[in-house]
Order: sequence, then C-alpha cells, then structure tokens
Amino acid sequence: MAIPDSLQYIALMAGCLLLTLPLEFVLGARVYRRPLRLVQAVLVTLLAFSVWDAIAIAAGMWTYSERFTSGIMVGFGLPLEEIIFFIAIPICGILTYEAVGRVFTLVRSWSRRERVAQEGDR
Repeated sequence: MAIPDSLQYIALMAGCLLLTLPLEFVLGARVYRRPLRLVQAVLVTLLAFSVWDAIAIAAGMWTYSERFTSGIMVGFGLPLEEIIFFIAIPICGILTYEAVGRVFTLVRSWSRRERVAQEGDR
C-alpha cells in the first residue's frame, strides 16, 4: 500500500515514534511516565524552532514542498508537518538518550556485581 506523497512526512514522524516506543517499555526509558518533564522539554524546542522557521519563511530563506505536505497551515506559514516534526523528533531523541543511559547504568551495575562476586570468591 503506497502512502500518498502528501502524507509521507507525517507517516515518517509516526514511524519514528513507533520505532522508539519500545525503548520506554523494554529498556525502561521512563519518558512517557514523566509527562510534565516531557512537555517542558518538547515545548522549548517547539517554540524556539517554530519562531526560527517562521522568520526564515518570512525572509524567503526556505519553503516547504506542497507535494509532500498536507496543505494544512498552522500559522506564520508553518505547515502542520513541521509542528509534528518539532514534537516527534525531540520525543524520539529523549527516548533514545534515556534508554542509552539506562543501558549504561545496567552495564555498570552488572559489572560491579561481577567484581564483588569475584572478590568474594578469593
């Protein structure tokens, strides 16, 4: 089933969120379990880059392809897809960061246990 060109950007963002979702449950990233912190982090990114984009669009520095966007504009010349990007990608980044930190913590913990067990065998 082919995704229409106008929905590819949104589908890509959904795919990013779906691919990183297991990090919350499998590796215990605990990102979605702290919604206030998540909203605060995403809101900063959303506001900063939305302003940046709006200024760049108004200055004629760049535009968005009508072919690959839905045509829904949310204000200041920003397509819906760009707002979704500014929400989805930080969430994926935070999930990845927290999951990697969790893995490092687990590895250090296992390493310490192994060291203590080896010292106890002496």
